[in-house]
Formats: sequence, structure tokens, C-alpha cells
Amino acid sequence: MKKNYQTSAGRAGTTGRTTPKKANRDAARAAHEAVLALPGTVSVAVAELAGELEEGLLAFVVGAGLKVVQTMMEHEVEALAGPKGRHDPGRKALRHGSDGGIVTLGGRQVQITRPRVRTADRSSEVALSTYDCFSSTELLGRLAMEKMLAKISTRRYGAGLEPVGSAVEVRSRGTSRSAVSRRFVAATETALAELMAADLTGLDLVALIVDGVNFAGHCCVVALGIDIEGAKHPLAVAEGDTENSTLVTGLLVGLRDRGLDVTRPTLCVLDGAKALASALKAVFDHPVIARCQLHKIRGLPA
Repeated sequence: MKKNYQTSAGRAGTTGRTTPKKANRDAARAAHEAVLALPGTVSVAVAELAGELEEGLLAFVVGAGLKVVQTMMEHEVEALAGPKGRHDPGRKALRHGSDGGIVTLGGRQVQITRPRVRTADRSSEVALSTYDCFSSTELLGRLAMEKMLAKISTRRYGAGLEPVGSAVEVRSRGTSRSAVSRRFVAATETALAELMAADLTGLDLVALIVDGVNFAGHCCVVALGIDIEGAKHPLAVAEGDTENSTLVTGLLVGLRDRGLDVTRPTLCVLDGAKALASALKAVFDHPVIARCQLHKIRGLPA
């Protein structure tokens, strides 16, 4: 059975972003994809990729892909400013040379040369939707979190990436320990915000597990729900000094405010702490409290 209880969460109760940004990111990404001007065909000079082919198929494909990206950007520039070398008095944009840019590729950032376009009156820069799509750093944060959850340290992050060829590696960046750590912190912060703001209205739980877990000297109270099919649902996490009644009550009230049904009888599994039982009785109408057998066995003398 698929275990869908794994999740990543940063510290609860700290300052920072508290509302999920996933919907906004998805809408922005959809908008970028909607305006992408894709050429019908793309020609790639294979002879220029002889060096990449010697390093393997993946390096060859990566080299060809970067050339395709360059062609797509040039195609968009032509759609905005017209064919190069032909004067068009009615054009709304014009070419403005080129500049250095960065695209996301295989968990790293690769330096490229991107064309620039400005409005016909040269008053402002015209953004290329193709470049905006390929330079998005959203995938970097997602991949950094996946690598960390797979127990790949920031020091070993680069070694865990797929080989893309020496020509691309020398133009790569964003794989240092500090860069990966910053992306991991930002990704887990977003994941925690989404967890703490998720709508629980349609969630039909038959059991609720509340327990305090110590992470690097910090006490975190975790709420985990179980539905009738046995699937586990991470609900919330809160950080405090101890498993006190005030902390747990606030966590449970947050679940209720997010739509969790607290009026029906629910099996609530605890570690035996009186503070947890007191908080559950204060928030849930009909809690059926049971002590976790594993905690009970741990408390028995050897």
C-alpha cells in the first residue's frame, strides 16, 4: 500500500511566509506556457555536437536541447520584431542585441546567451516568455528537496546529478552547499505553509494520532490523521518547549478552523501525556482516547 504520509516541513510558528504559493505558481506557469511561441520545426547542426556525442547519449541530447532552446528564443524574437534585416514600420518591438542568461537544467543553472528585445520606442525591455519558462528556478527547489529527502547531503548534491557533458558543466552553477541549502530551506518553508493552510473540510478521518517528536533539540507536536482506507494524512505540526496543553490546544483548534470535523467520535491515539488528553477533550466533542502501545512498551522497565 502506498505510504503517503511522508512530507517535508520546516519549523512551525516561525516568522516568514504563512500562505501557500502553489496556486499562484501554477497560474503563472500556465500563463507562460500559453504564450510560448513554438516553432513547427527546429534544425540542429549535429556536426557542432560531435564533442558531446563522444561523452555519451545524455550529453549529446543535452547539447541538442540547449540549441533547441536558443532556436525557440530566436523564433519568439522574430515573432515580436519581425524577420532580421527587414524594415517594418509597424513593428511593436525591435532587437536589442544579446546578454548573458541562465536556464535551469538537471538540478543546476547553465549560463547561455539570450537575445534581448525592447519596445519600438526603446522605452522598456520586452520579456521573452520562452526564456522566462526555461529560467524558472521552481524545479531547482523541488529537486533540492527530493535529494535531501533521499539523504544526499548538500556537499554531495553535485555528485548526485545526472551527467550533462563537460561543455555544459563548465558553464554550470548553483550546486554549491550554500545555494542548495537556501533552496532546500525555501522549498520546505513553502511545503510547510501549504500543509498548515490545507483545507480539511472533505477529509473523513476515523483516527487521529498526536505526539511530540524531538528534532535536533526542538520539541514538535505532530498531528497525523488516518482515513477509513488506512491512508495517513499529515495535518499539522507546531513547535514548543514541551507537549503542554496550550500548544496542543492551539494546534487542534487550527485543525478545526481549517474544516476538520470534530463533532463525530474519533479514535485519538496518544502517548499517555495528560496535556494531550486535556487538549483533545477541550476541542473534540467525542474523542475516544487510546494510549499508543509502543509508547507503553517503551515505558516498561527492562
